[in-house]
Amino acid sequence: MELYSVFLKYPSICTDSRLAKHGSIFFALKGPHFDANAFALQAMKNGCNFAIIDNKRYAKSQRMILVDDVLTTLQQLAAYHRRQLKTKIIGVTGTNGKTTTKELIGAILKEKYKVHSTIGNLNNHIGVPLTLLELTNEHELAVVEMGASRPDEIKLLTEIAAPNYGLVTNVGRAHLEGFQSFEGVMKAKGELYENISKSGGRLFLNTDNPFLVQMASSARIPSEKINSYSLQNTKAYVYGNIVGNSPFLEMQCQPKDAKSIRIKTNLIGAYNAENVLAAVAAGHYFEINPESIKSGIENFVPTNNRSQYAETSKNKLIIDTYNANPTSMRTAIMNFIAYAGKNRTFILGDMLELGAQSATEHQNIVDLLLENKLENVFLIGEEFKKIQCTYFSFFSVDEFRHYLAKYPIENQTVLIKGSRGIHLEKILNLL
Repeated sequence: MELYSVFLKYPSICTDSRLAKHGSIFFALKGPHFDANAFALQAMKNGCNFAIIDNKRYAKSQRMILVDDVLTTLQQLAAYHRRQLKTKIIGVTGTNGKTTTKELIGAILKEKYKVHSTIGNLNNHIGVPLTLLELTNEHELAVVEMGASRPDEIKLLTEIAAPNYGLVTNVGRAHLEGFQSFEGVMKAKGELYENISKSGGRLFLNTDNPFLVQMASSARIPSEKINSYSLQNTKAYVYGNIVGNSPFLEMQCQPKDAKSIRIKTNLIGAYNAENVLAAVAAGHYFEINPESIKSGIENFVPTNNRSQYAETSKNKLIIDTYNANPTSMRTAIMNFIAYAGKNRTFILGDMLELGAQSATEHQNIVDLLLENKLENVFLIGEEFKKIQCTYFSFFSVDEFRHYLAKYPIENQTVLIKGSRGIHLEKILNLL
């Protein structure tokens, strides 16, 4: 394979000509508003040793390799490379919590093994191949996050990554614009189970979640290939319970045939308990001792505005502005109600990519707020703005910033939750 030989010599992939460096290969991936073929020559001038293109009019050098489709070539190269390695791969997907769970698993496994994990949330049809191409023979394990916004995406990613182990954190009402329904979400996430079933791999399963249990049953994964975790079943492979949540989650975990572990996390929200148990189950299976499981989780600090806690001179902040969907929004609100006490404020941004169901889902969230007789609520975004209610609402985060400049929020515990595209992080310096 000519390209693979080139890759072995220059095992660094570049997709942005501005970040070109010596020892790399430029892949001219097309975007919605640009054709990266036009930047291939510049990428080579900037340092890339080879460029992969799919438009012959830009073939200006013998070090440009012309292919039918650059993206497909990237995916095929990643799949081929993955199969040349002995690295065992854990595939992680789900509606909510997959990045946190991936990070927790990686933090635990690194206590004993040479591990590579998806950087950030590079979990799509481009990010997964790039993650796989970063693997070397030194990596014993890899934790690969897989995201999807439409049918068959997880199927494609599993065909590329060939995971040995699978974990679905949960299924919820997200990306409805692409999946159309909750059943569509279940089917999509279940594609990981289907792949694990066909390959004879192993599953880490939250047996408290009836939808996940149903999906595993439909995929016909035998019980001996399932490692369960639960907040309810004391006989699970890993059983746990919440012993603290003010503000950080604290848990007591009992792995099967091992000593109990008391874990003080740096995570906000009881909803992260399932993510912790999933990571403990993976760590226990890979024979990480309890002390190392504990230290791996306790040393993990969330970033990128995911379930983060901060205290400023004005307020205490629960920051979760990286993503939002109806399931995670409802969960965050209910957790905040239980935790925050009287002096609390809700700043909620639109949930994006809900398609035709967007109006209904945003109305459901407002109804939830009203049912719980919540006050000090601020709604940000065009979808929330459409709803008739007595809460303060703003078309944009910039409009809300002007409001905060005149009417500052002080001495409150504040939940800040919304989709990344609403850019609620812009208000943090005002709180």
